[in-house]
Amino acid sequence: MLNETRAGRDVLVWGVVASALLTGLVWLLGQRLHGITLLPDQGASWYYWKLPDPTSWTRASAWVGYAAHQLVSWGLIYYAQTRIRRYTTGLHRINYIALAANGGFIALHALQTQLFYDGLAQDVSIFSSQGSVVLLLVWVLLMENRRRGLVLTWSAPISAQVVSFARRYHGYLFSWAAIYTFWYHPMESSSGHLIGFFYMFLLLVQSSLMFTRAHTNRWWTMTLELMVALHGTLVAVMNSGPNGIWPMFLFGFVAIFVLTQMHGVGLSTTARWWIGGTFVVAALAVYSWRGFGKIDEVVRIPAIEYLLVAVLALLIWAGIRLTALVRR
Repeated sequence: MLNETRAGRDVLVWGVVASALLTGLVWLLGQRLHGITLLPDQGASWYYWKLPDPTSWTRASAWVGYAAHQLVSWGLIYYAQTRIRRYTTGLHRINYIALAANGGFIALHALQTQLFYDGLAQDVSIFSSQGSVVLLLVWVLLMENRRRGLVLTWSAPISAQVVSFARRYHGYLFSWAAIYTFWYHPMESSSGHLIGFFYMFLLLVQSSLMFTRAHTNRWWTMTLELMVALHGTLVAVMNSGPNGIWPMFLFGFVAIFVLTQMHGVGLSTTARWWIGGTFVVAALAVYSWRGFGKIDEVVRIPAIEYLLVAVLALLIWAGIRLTALVRR
């Protein structure tokens, strides 16, 4: 058992190291893009890093690359679900293929950025990229509802059929969210891009480890969920400065960690009380400076995500019922 645990950790450590090295490569290649001319920033709904005059070639390069990456990923997931169907400590052959495929498409996107620059952002809203990641996080909350609860270990009354559906098909949704977001952005070297690409590389590693013990390591999966707090906070600081809305992202996502995520990794009651207390003290300290009139920012993200869990559960339930009626 000890050897199995170490083997699983080694896989994850190498995944993190590889993601860090790839992020460094993105930074290095990004130095060649400083001469690209871009339009002035036009507000929150405007994505800055896209060509002023796109062509059919620049558009096709992004969409064809994305479509190929997506279809290959879904095909590998389907193969694993229908042919493998058992978890192991080491890697299956399909895991090596998935890692190699993702590595190949990362290299393709790097080349595509150097030659054509544009990602999917030229044709779709910035909110679609952000929304895909939010949907991934909400899907995890739904999928883990029975194991760790939704709020302070309380499990929402979501049917086992809905949860089973979420678990069975989560790989396809997670793959789409990660790959769509990956191809949405050109491989730029800004701080925000580098943090985001590092996060995407970790998600692609996770996707490649299907049917391995590393894939279900609870500390690893919780870390992937929590990393959105780091990413969101740092990007907010970079975009709006220290007086911006970064506390909403920091305390909003950490609130979900305190209310939900930390209850699924076996922490003692004492440890959870300490974490919760530290969160409350930190929030009060920041908002004593920021102004208690803005402390409602802390609950905005949790409220949205928990509401979306209910909406997602209802949609899945309606889809299952509709499918059953059609089959009858």
